[in-house]
Amino acid sequence: MGDKSDLLQENLIVDETSLKYMLKLAAPMVATNISFTIMQFVDRFMVSRLGTTALAAILPASFISFIPASFLLGVMTSVNTFVSQGFGRGDKEDCSNYCWQMIYIGLAYFLAVLAIMWPAAPWIFRTLGHQAEVVSMEVVYLRIILYAQVAGVFIWSSSQFFMGIHRPIITLYASLCMQVVNVMANYVLIFGKLGFPAMGIAGAGWGTFIGIVVGAVIGVTLFLSGDINSTFKCRRTTNLDFAKMGDLLKVGFPSGFGFMVSMTFWGVILFGLVGRFGKEALAATSAVFSCMNVSFMPIVGIGTTLTAAVGNSIGRGRKEMAIKQTRVCLRVGLFYMGLVGLCFFVFREGLMAFWSSDDKVIESGVRILICAAIFQVFDAASIIYSGSLRGAGDTVWLAAISALGASLILGLGGFVMIRFFPELGALGPWIAATANVIAVGLANRWRFKSKRWMEIDLFKRRAVGVPAEIEAVIE
Repeated sequence: MGDKSDLLQENLIVDETSLKYMLKLAAPMVATNISFTIMQFVDRFMVSRLGTTALAAILPASFISFIPASFLLGVMTSVNTFVSQGFGRGDKEDCSNYCWQMIYIGLAYFLAVLAIMWPAAPWIFRTLGHQAEVVSMEVVYLRIILYAQVAGVFIWSSSQFFMGIHRPIITLYASLCMQVVNVMANYVLIFGKLGFPAMGIAGAGWGTFIGIVVGAVIGVTLFLSGDINSTFKCRRTTNLDFAKMGDLLKVGFPSGFGFMVSMTFWGVILFGLVGRFGKEALAATSAVFSCMNVSFMPIVGIGTTLTAAVGNSIGRGRKEMAIKQTRVCLRVGLFYMGLVGLCFFVFREGLMAFWSSDDKVIESGVRILICAAIFQVFDAASIIYSGSLRGAGDTVWLAAISALGASLILGLGGFVMIRFFPELGALGPWIAATANVIAVGLANRWRFKSKRWMEIDLFKRRAVGVPAEIEAVIE
């Protein structure tokens, strides 16, 4: 690496608001999310070979496990915010210390979740009104995934750190290894290969657990070694810092709360209401969600990258640059998800036939895919604007609008559709879900355009440091 003058001279010719720059920065994170999408796609396809009951069980169980996890994952995004702004300010040891504080918070939280949800699992799914044969599979899968979430704390926290310091390629390496191990373990354990017994849906759960453990080990090893440790002193910043924990929770709690409320209504309302129409409707919803992952997971990767880019720009006092970076990412998101939405509509029958040979599942899924096609571009706007606002620390707004949309439009609207338009069947709750995505996307756009996020100063209690050059924009 050259001296500071060389770096400053290089930065003068790099347009950090260009499409090329943003795509280069986002590419590893997008690839990470695509690999995760492929893993989920393969997992659910393997499970779908076990029959309609297994396909009906896996996604509700995944969603229920994700409801408490979504709170902490929302809080964890604050690591990206603080690390990226701290990196922009030159406070490098603070960056690694913030990561450690989140690891401590995450371990305590998920151990508590495990202790509560493991015994409550049968009651949860019976309350949703699912059929007994579906419930038994859901309980098995949920309990295994709860163990996986404890191990996941390490890879999720370190991933936010690596994104904050503009080193997403490290997360990509760990993720690819995790996905490969997961798919291989699933194949062996689900169907009983290489001398292992066929475990069915339990094999899918343990395959995911093994993959996450491998990813966590790789992520932590890279965090503690090499130039990352030399630059950010990761091994000597392990001390508890309750002030930094408070910082993370202050900014991250609204994100976590809003994300959890949103996931609760998406999971409980959609699967609870859809489940009233039988396992075929649940299987159709599971298949549609698997298709939707193809659209929104890459854009989530861009949104996460945008959080880091905006945070770094704000940390260096260049807020106008954040606006241009957001516009570039928005164009990419709208184009991509608009194209995917068109494919959903045109090829909806073929997509559903891929997932199931059950005529009832296909018929229900084809109708639901029309809703998914409609809200794609609005979902893109919501994700991109959320990523930008999160980089600025504007998480209270994001939490409020997410919670209001989920509870009033998705929740109340879903019950209204079931109550007054029962002839629509499983399509009714999905219409409410479509209205929710559209409303949240438009609301986040208005917030960004208002520029109120520019007034937020996460470090106003501290002296202004010397802006740091971006030493490793993309490795």
